Amino acid sequence: LAISCHLLVTMDTLTNLLLLAFLTALSHSRNVVNHGSSGNRSLETMERVYRVLGEYPVIDGHNDFPMGLRSLLRNDVEQLNFDHDLTQEEPWASYYANHVDLPRMRKGQMGGQFWSAFINCKSQFADAVQLFLEQIDVIKQFVARYPDDLQWAVSTADIETAWQSGKIASLIGVESGHAIGSSLPILRTLYDMGARYMTLTHGCNTPWADAAQVEQGYFPPRSNGISEFGEKVVLEMNRLGMLVDISHVSSDTMRQVLDVTLAPIIFSHSGARSICSNPRNVPDDVLERVAEVGGVVMVNFYACFLIDNCGEEDATVLDVVKHINHIRKVAGVDHVGIGGDYNGIDIVPVGLEDVSKYPEVFAALIEDGEFEWTDEDLAKVAGLNLINTFKSVEEVRDMLAEVGEKADNSWIPVADMGNDTACNTNFPMK
Repeated sequence: LAISCHLLVTMDTLTNLLLLAFLTALSHSRNVVNHGSSGNRSLETMERVYRVLGEYPVIDGHNDFPMGLRSLLRNDVEQLNFDHDLTQEEPWASYYANHVDLPRMRKGQMGGQFWSAFINCKSQFADAVQLFLEQIDVIKQFVARYPDDLQWAVSTADIETAWQSGKIASLIGVESGHAIGSSLPILRTLYDMGARYMTLTHGCNTPWADAAQVEQGYFPPRSNGISEFGEKVVLEMNRLGMLVDISHVSSDTMRQVLDVTLAPIIFSHSGARSICSNPRNVPDDVLERVAEVGGVVMVNFYACFLIDNCGEEDATVLDVVKHINHIRKVAGVDHVGIGGDYNGIDIVPVGLEDVSKYPEVFAALIEDGEFEWTDEDLAKVAGLNLINTFKSVEEVRDMLAEVGEKADNSWIPVADMGNDTACNTNFPMK
């Protein structure tokens, strides 16, 4: 009897080892690293997760790693070992937001990343345009440094080509409209340099759009949403085929952009305000409009955008699931995605410590129970919703080109600039 029990235990152990080996083999060649522990998830759940993400890998809407390149390496990419485990190498090991490197991206089943070109609001009305251009430049250098793993992308076709090559599509999102210095020609220049979305504000109003902080009383609104020039910015982005990102903006700005835009929009890193009341999140009436206009809300993993009491409790993967489920319930499964905000946040959910943990989100969705998540649904959240939104934006661009829509050369009205012209020369023209 003892021998029989021993044989049974051995056979069970062997079976489990074979199953784990099978799961690992399911991943495409782009993600051949060890998946590591999946906690208490069933083997059946994890098999589904790796099968789905093996075919439809994660496209994340927002990562602030280039901000670290600037602050830690002064944009000298020759000092970067992105193909190493950066949890073990300084200056990254001590960095407050050490959430990404190539090994962790592979482990996280990633197939696409919007890298954020970001400079803070202190640069507005000063040297913002120069500094944002520098960040776009360093992202392009960084991507080019790792051609076996990262592939430069400016279109949905490029994303799909990267997948077919087993590489991670790398795109640029410009975080905040102060990057353009209230200039439509600069907007076009950023697009020509490869930027494929622009967030209309960050933590400050621009002269033509209001930020979320006006709802907290941090500063007064400037445009009560968007100004007439702000509408021109949105429409020029539509003409270019540039995704309009309305994370960070006030809810009035959200609503007015959705009234004006000719193309679907994105929230590159925002959650559901009904789940967490922070004004960085999206109200239900806006979610309903997203379903009508088109677009995708890519859920942010910052703990204080996930739960209201982040000072007293830890957020977990289940809080991310609550946001995804709520967006699905209000806007529909075609309008939700992932925008973790990694490398720009200091408090992450327990169990989602870095980009390697993305599979855990999909496992938690499968086992949650509020919705029955099909493989197709999971693929939509992973990246198909973003791709479909982007394709629609490209289609609007092509349609506008066919009808002969030309570049808008409007200048921002003097009244919109107010007293913020000290660093401008020859404005307004004399």
